[in-house]
Amino acid sequence: QVQLVESGGGLVQAGGSLTLTCVASGFAFSHAAMGWFRQAPGKEREFLASISWSSANTYYTDSVKGRFAISRDNAKNTLYLQMNSLKPEDTSVYYCAAAKERTGVTVVLYEGGYDYWGQGTQVTVSS
Repeated sequence: QVQLVESGGGLVQAGGSLTLTCVASGFAFSHAAMGWFRQAPGKEREFLASISWSSANTYYTDSVKGRFAISRDNAKNTLYLQMNSLKPEDTSVYYCAAAKERTGVTVVLYEGGYDYWGQGTQVTVSS
């Protein structure tokens, strides 16, 4: 069955860094666009970044542009999110998501465009 398993979350001080990892199985990871989202308590899920199957295309929401970097290793079926210069407002549960291959689709910028989701990993940034 399809699985997306996030790890790497934790507690970090403001200004620090974390790298989140998402290991995928049960579907054609190397053909899928991938994304990272986050959801804070009482808020809607927020799109953060997306990467095309080949890594040729990436897209970031403005709030993380220049601080976060999405990458993938298709040989390892693994997606990454490098997070630098973390702020207390980055505190959330972080989710990875996969969008099945669709003709002409490179990155996917909206929640409804994803087919599979991980269970999430908590990131807490202290001030």
